[in-house]
Amino acid sequence: MPRLRLFDTTLRDGAQAPGVVFTRRDRAAIAEALAAAGVPLLEVGIPAMGRAAIADLNAVVRAVGPARVVTWCRARESDLDAAARSLARHVHLSFPVSAIHLSAWGKTEAWVLAELARLIALARSRFDSVSVGAQDASRAAPDFLARFSAAAARAGAVRIRLADTVGILSPAASAALVHGAATSPSPTSPPAPEIEFHAHDDLGLATANTLAAAEAGAAWASVTVNGLGERAGNAALEQVAIAARHAHGIDTGIDLATLGPLSDLVARASRRPVPPAAPVVGSAVFSHESGLHCAGLLKDRRTYEAFAPSTVGRPASHLLIGEKSGAAALAHAFSRLGLRADAAALLPRVRAAARRARRALTDADLVRLAGAAAFLPPT
Repeated sequence: MPRLRLFDTTLRDGAQAPGVVFTRRDRAAIAEALAAAGVPLLEVGIPAMGRAAIADLNAVVRAVGPARVVTWCRARESDLDAAARSLARHVHLSFPVSAIHLSAWGKTEAWVLAELARLIALARSRFDSVSVGAQDASRAAPDFLARFSAAAARAGAVRIRLADTVGILSPAASAALVHGAATSPSPTSPPAPEIEFHAHDDLGLATANTLAAAEAGAAWASVTVNGLGERAGNAALEQVAIAARHAHGIDTGIDLATLGPLSDLVARASRRPVPPAAPVVGSAVFSHESGLHCAGLLKDRRTYEAFAPSTVGRPASHLLIGEKSGAAALAHAFSRLGLRADAAALLPRVRAAARRARRALTDADLVRLAGAAAFLPPT
C-alpha cells in the first residue's frame, strides 16, 4: 500500500488561528496525543516570538523527544538564532516565492535564492535537518518555483513545503504544482528533497487538494487536528487520514481509533467546538433519523455508514426518533426501552410530537407517547 506521512502543524499553524491560545500544558498534551496516534513529525511554535514561545517549544520537546519536533522560522538569521536557543533539533525556514509576497516584503527572486543557500548552510551547521517552505507557492511563477526547488536541493534541504497559502487551488492544480516542483537527484548533489504539501481550506478543498498532491507524488501532507488554522483553517488530520485509507488506499501510519479522542482534546484546548456535521469526528456523523436509513442500518450497518464509529474511536451509531423516523426505527426504540407498543399505529403521533418540539424525541418522550400500559412485564 502506498504511504503518505503526516506532518502535523496544530501547534504552529493551528495555534495561529485567531483567538486560540494553548497553554503549555495543552501543548504538551496535544503533542503526546499526536505522537501516540503515530504522527511522525510535529511542527511546533515560532521561537522568534520570545522566551515564552521557546519555553513552550521546550516543553513539547521534553514531552515527545527531539526527533519528532520541527520548529518554524522566517527566512531570517535572527529567527535561526532564536531557534538555536531552544531544544529543537530540526528547523523549517519559510521563504516568500510569489510576486505578491515578494513585493509585500520588499524582496526579489535573487534575494530569495541567495538567502536560501546561505540560511540553509547556516541552519545545517546548527540543526540535525533543515526543511524549507515556498510560501504562496500556488501563486508563484512556475519557472521561479522550479529554480527555488533546485536551489533548495543543492543546499541540502530534506523537504520542500509547497504552500497553498490562501487556499485557491483545485485538486488538478495541486497535482500540477507538485509535478512542477519535483527535483531529480544528481550524482554530485544530496538526495532530492521530499515534497510536502500544505493546504488551506478557503474554498473547502484542503483535503481534496492534499490527496491530489499525494497521488502526484508528495511524500508529506501538512495537517492540523480539526483543520484548525488561520481563516477557514488547514487540511484536517482526521479527514486526510481516513480519506487516504478509504478513498485512495494510502496508508498514513496513523492509528485511526485515536482520531475521535484527539479531536475532542484539541477542541477543548482551542475552545473551538467541532461542528456536529464535521466529517469523521462530528457528533452527527453517526446519528441517523431518516426512516429509510435507519431501516437499512438495522439490517446492515454498511448500508449507510462508510466505516464503523469504532474505526475512529467513536461510540456506536445512534438512531434518533423524530419527524423523519419510520416504523422500523420506532419499533427498535420501543424494544430497547422494554415497551409493548404498536410502532406503526403510534408513528403519526411520534412524528407530530417531533414537529411540535422541533427536535428529535427523548426516551422519556417515547415512554409518555406509548403510555404506561405499554410496559412489558418483568421477566
